[in-house]
Amino acid sequence: MKRYIAPINVVYFIVTCLLLNSYMLVKAFPYTLFIIIPLFILLNALVGTKPAGTKRLRLKLCNHGTLLLAIFVCSLIPSIIWHAVLAFITIPNAYMDLIWSLVYCIVASAVLFWNGIICVYCTSTQMGIKWRVIGALCGMIPILNLVVLTKIINVTSDEMDFEIEKEIVSNAPELSQICKTKYPLVFVHGVFFRDSNLFNYWGRIPRTLKLHGATVYYGEHQSALTVKESARELAYRIKLIVERSECEKVNIIAHSKGGLDCRYAISEFGLAPYVASITTVNTPHRGCLFAERLLDVIPESVKNKVATVYNTTLTALGDEQPDFLAAVGDLTAEACQKLNEQLTFPEGIFAQSIGSVMEHPHKGQFPLNLSYRYVKNFDGENDGLVGENSFAWGEKYVLLRSKGTRGISHCDVIDLSRENIRDFDVRAFYVELVSDLKDRGL
Repeated sequence: MKRYIAPINVVYFIVTCLLLNSYMLVKAFPYTLFIIIPLFILLNALVGTKPAGTKRLRLKLCNHGTLLLAIFVCSLIPSIIWHAVLAFITIPNAYMDLIWSLVYCIVASAVLFWNGIICVYCTSTQMGIKWRVIGALCGMIPILNLVVLTKIINVTSDEMDFEIEKEIVSNAPELSQICKTKYPLVFVHGVFFRDSNLFNYWGRIPRTLKLHGATVYYGEHQSALTVKESARELAYRIKLIVERSECEKVNIIAHSKGGLDCRYAISEFGLAPYVASITTVNTPHRGCLFAERLLDVIPESVKNKVATVYNTTLTALGDEQPDFLAAVGDLTAEACQKLNEQLTFPEGIFAQSIGSVMEHPHKGQFPLNLSYRYVKNFDGENDGLVGENSFAWGEKYVLLRSKGTRGISHCDVIDLSRENIRDFDVRAFYVELVSDLKDRGL
């Protein structure tokens, strides 16, 4: 909360306390409302909306909400003390003054609180579903609601400190070109997702890389097809990117099944001349034993029902012919073994792989914190979906581990959840990764 302990914020706090407890002043001098109301509106509209170091609206609103909530919590004690003194003065002869002062203070405090809580609920990425749900459930429980609110303030204030520091670093002139590779980047998503302008599969990574000079494209293939059919779509898409941008080649960064799709496109659909490098991220190159087990155990009727629901839903969202079961079937250990026997290694293309593991899954996000234990029974150490022994491929392999108690899941490694993980800065990792591609002349 270091950015909130500042002289100007102390002034905001003092002014707020005076406004919240100004009923007696208004009663004595009604015309003061013409000063108090505009001042209170300005406080609710402008406080914290211009944090130093960023011009992003989301961060401005999150900072605004966090500061209002911090002021709200800190103003509770002065308000309680003032009304205790007022009770001593007014009871029993003028107790209505105490009641109306309490109503006045509670209504004004509610405006302050709801302004702040709506702002952080709508803009914070680090609160996640967890703290939003806890906050909603505990909101009406005295004392506990203040404990939860204090935790929410800590979460969002830490987020602001981190994000604005990242913004300042990203905007540093000397770092503006460190990710300006010779060839543009093409990000390729994994199974069951689509590239979307509304929700980026790769989280905050592409924006950070662009700020450092990178040119970014996306695979834009369907969410669930066989490896072969996904590869066919990707080959067409990447050739089109090269043709239209006249960039000669691209650097592919592919996650999960996307890595298998790209390998197939390079080996079988003539994509090799258009690729300078391929980086696979948490790709099951040797498949998933647990996936085979699931397909064997789950009744055929259940699998077909799930597949029908998925295929129908994704068709409505834009996929042409999604095939849930075919996509899952290509991720089994048996299917990947056949794939490895078929595909040739991309000669003349720099190939590397990245993997990660969750050492302490109970602190990870749902549902990978639960699936980790099941996957471990079949594939050993894993990221919640893919075993560690399946990641390695290419000339270079990097296994990511968190020094803390969090671990790095299948989703964390691409910033899908937008969570700031202690001891692992995912955006800084990709800046280093792409910077290395630049240094290699790619």
